[in-house]
Amino acid sequence: MNNSNKKRNLINFLNQNKNKKIVLCHGAFDLVHYGHILHFKSAKKYGDILIVSITKNKFIRKGINKPLFDENQRYNYLKELKIIDYVYICDTESAKDSIEIIKPNFYIKGPDYKNNSLDITKKIHLEKKLVKKFKGKIIYTNDEKFSSSKIINEKNLLNYNYNQRLYLEKIKNKFGYDFIREEIKKLSKIRVLLVGELIFDKYSFGDVIGKSAKEPHLVLKELNSEYYVGGIGAIARHLTTFVNKIQLISAFGNEIFLKKILKNKLKKNILLNFLKPYKNYFSIVKERFVDNISNYKMFGSYKIPHKPNINFYKKLMSKIKSKISLVDMIIISDYGHDFFDKRTAEFISKIKKFKALNAQLNSVNKGFNSFNYYKNLDLVIINLAELKNELKEEKIETNFLADIIMQRNKIKNLIVTKGKDGATFFGENSKIIHCPAFADQSIDKVGAGDAMLSIVAPALKQKIDPEITLFLGSIAAAISVKNIGNKVAVNFDELDQIIDYYLR
Repeated sequence: MNNSNKKRNLINFLNQNKNKKIVLCHGAFDLVHYGHILHFKSAKKYGDILIVSITKNKFIRKGINKPLFDENQRYNYLKELKIIDYVYICDTESAKDSIEIIKPNFYIKGPDYKNNSLDITKKIHLEKKLVKKFKGKIIYTNDEKFSSSKIINEKNLLNYNYNQRLYLEKIKNKFGYDFIREEIKKLSKIRVLLVGELIFDKYSFGDVIGKSAKEPHLVLKELNSEYYVGGIGAIARHLTTFVNKIQLISAFGNEIFLKKILKNKLKKNILLNFLKPYKNYFSIVKERFVDNISNYKMFGSYKIPHKPNINFYKKLMSKIKSKISLVDMIIISDYGHDFFDKRTAEFISKIKKFKALNAQLNSVNKGFNSFNYYKNLDLVIINLAELKNELKEEKIETNFLADIIMQRNKIKNLIVTKGKDGATFFGENSKIIHCPAFADQSIDKVGAGDAMLSIVAPALKQKIDPEITLFLGSIAAAISVKNIGNKVAVNFDELDQIIDYYLR
C-alpha cells in the first residue's frame, strides 16, 4: 500500500470514530513482549480507540543489524492483537507524522520516558509539543518495565558469533555505555583540518533489461540518479556532529550544480577552502551504474581531471600552512588522483600536529599510488589488500607487515581493516587489539575506511583508550557499509543509540 492510500485509510477510520476518545502509542515494537501488552492495556484505559503507530525500518538505529522484523511484519503482527484498534506505519523518524494526522486525546509513553532528559534521541520533546498543540495530553504509565534490547542481546536473537559476543561482553564489563558516551563528547573540543580530494559520487539506478540485440553488452534502463558527497567531503560529513570546528581544503571546479549539492549536504561548521588547480579544472565525479533491485554495481564511469602544474602544489602548501595554527590535528585523504605530489606529502610530514592518513588503492591509481612519501604519522588506516600491495608481499602475516610499514614510515598507530574479518589496531607501544566486524552484510564498501577514520583519528588525538577507539571506528564502518555509497553520514545520535543497545 502506498503512502497516500495508507494515510487516506487512517483518515477514514478517524472520521468513522470522530466522537470517540483516541489513544496513541508509538514505537518500533520489533520484539513484542509482555511489557508491551501491559503498556497497551494501560493505554486503552484512557480512551475508546487505541491506535499504535510503528517506526519504519530506515529509522530504527539501535544496533547495526536491526530491526529483527521489517515494518510490514511488525504491522501485520500488531494487527492480530485484539486490544489494538488500528495500526499505522509512521512516515517520520519521531511520531510527528502520526500525531499530526491522528491528533490523539492521549499520547501514552512508558515509565522510562518520565524523565525526558534520558531520551537520547530527544524526540520526546517534539512529540510533547505536538500533542499539546492539538490539545491532547501525554501520559506516562507505571507498568513494569521490560527492555526489548536486553532480551534480544541476552537471548542472542541477532545471532552474534562467538567473537562478537565475547568482544561486546569485554567492552561492556571494562568500560560500559555511560563511560564511553562521555569519552565521545571529548571530540567536540577538537579543531580539525581536512585535506584531500573532494569527490562527487553519482549513483545511477536502473533495471537490467537484458543483453543488447546487436552487441554483447548488458542494457540498463535508467530510473533515477542520486549524488553523494564523497572523498574528503564524506569525512567532513561524518565529523560534523562530533566536532565543532572543521576546516576543509580541497580542489573544486566551482560547477553550479555541484555547488548546490555541497550547500545541501555540508553543515555550517565546515569551513570550505577551495583551490582551482587550473583554469579549466572540473571536479571529480565517479558514476556507478547500479541494478535497482539488488544494488549490484554493474560498472563505473569516472570523470578524473589531469595532473596540476607545480604552481598548484605551492598554493596548496601555502593554504595548509595558513591554517595550521588554527587547528589541533590534520586528517589527510590521498585517493591517488594527483591532488598531492611528493613535495606536498613531505611538507605535511614535517608539520608538528597530530596527523592521520587514509591513502587508498583504487581502480584509477592501482600500481601507482603509494603513501611512501608520508612519514611521522600518528595514525594510518589501510585495508589488508592495500597493505600487501604496498609492501609487495602476499603471504607474510599481517603482524609482520604492520611492523614493517610502521617502522618504514614512522607510524605511531596503524589500523588494518579486513572486511568481514574485522579490524586490527597496532599501537606504538606494541599493543595489538582486534575488533570483529559488526555488519551482517555489506551493501556497499565505498567510504567505509573514511567513516572509520573520521571517528578513530579524533579519538586517538584525545587519548581515548585504543579499545574504545577501535570499537567506535568499527561501528562507524558498519553503519557505512549498510548504506549505498556515501549517502548516509555517521552521526552522534545514531552512534550513541547503537552503543547503548550493544552494551545493555
